[in-house]
Amino acid sequence: MNSNLEIIERCKQGNKKAQKQLYQLYAASMLGVCMRYASCKAEAEDILQEGFLKVFLSISGYEERGMFEAWLKKIFINTAITFYHKNRKHRFNLDIDEMQDVFVTNNDRETNDFTQEELLKIINSLPDGYRMVFNLYAMEGMKHKEIADLLKIDENTSKSQYSRARKIIQKKLIGLDKDIKHRIND
Repeated sequence: MNSNLEIIERCKQGNKKAQKQLYQLYAASMLGVCMRYASCKAEAEDILQEGFLKVFLSISGYEERGMFEAWLKKIFINTAITFYHKNRKHRFNLDIDEMQDVFVTNNDRETNDFTQEELLKIINSLPDGYRMVFNLYAMEGMKHKEIADLLKIDENTSKSQYSRARKIIQKKLIGLDKDIKHRIND
């Protein structure tokens, strides 16, 4: 921990070696954050690079009041949201009303442990707006009002997109579970 504070202090002074050390310490975990918001790994890597540029430009403002990783994570989430806004016009967007409702029944099945990769793949398959709202609400613990302000959408849209994202995820998890059971039984 003490060496991390030293690295941070050296980064505040613009030390390139310390910046490289900081990058190596946090790149993997911050890439995981970026992957939750990006539509593919290449996009997540772009967000990661842009996020670290922002970190190095604003690290002098870090006042060591909270955990550094929480401060860092907030920068990467905001970078991902900015990236989403900048690139939204280049993507195919589904209107929420055009998205078919998915009704998932709760079948009495054993709980299946899905791998992190399987869950991430399912989350990344969500339409962009759904994925952003789902991550901000379920993963980051934000309220729908905060999400609406951040994404510049209506609060009810945030609630609706979260609900529909959950239904899509549930449906895909049930399908994955059936596929796994089918492979096991063959």
